[in-house]
Amino acid sequence: MSGAAAADAPANALPAVDTSALTAPARAALQTSPVVSVPTDASWDFASPAITVAANPKPKAVVSRTATVSRSVTRTEVAPVSAPIPQSVSGNAVLEIAARYVGVPYVSGGTTPDGFDCSGFTSYVYAQLGISLSRSSSAQRYAGQVVSRADALPGDLIWSPGHVGIYAGGNQQIDAPRPGKTIQFRAIWQSAPIFIRVTG
Repeated sequence: MSGAAAADAPANALPAVDTSALTAPARAALQTSPVVSVPTDASWDFASPAITVAANPKPKAVVSRTATVSRSVTRTEVAPVSAPIPQSVSGNAVLEIAARYVGVPYVSGGTTPDGFDCSGFTSYVYAQLGISLSRSSSAQRYAGQVVSRADALPGDLIWSPGHVGIYAGGNQQIDAPRPGKTIQFRAIWQSAPIFIRVTG
């Protein structure tokens, strides 16, 4: 789309917006959205709502039973919890780029915004900053210097065998989880993840 308003548009019309960087579903939603026009003499009023802050709920435990021939075993697993976009995204180049793709579906072998697998996502995000990462999660384990969890910074890789994501600060990461899921910010579920500082 052009960056300038059309010649026959009103003098106060806003310029067109370039939507080429949006994901295909976002472009489709935009094309089917109704056009909204507002009179030039419109006035706005905003009443500030009351805000109540509550602590995040604890993850619900999921109990599964596994039967064997001689005995049954009960174990408790904590289900991953999808989280809102953390404050650490603001001003962090890696996370700001990664956050653009929240909602993109997991696609095995995917390396584009049409669909990503875990290492396809991390390599794509870092490539936007001119940093080339190996394609596989196992190779990305050696993409930089290992740092302790205490020293990890938002934007570092977070790696565990068979999976890689991007550390988002606190107990959060953004990653392409698995088939049937989408890129999302969520709680770190790995029991002993390795944090990797990629310096380019």
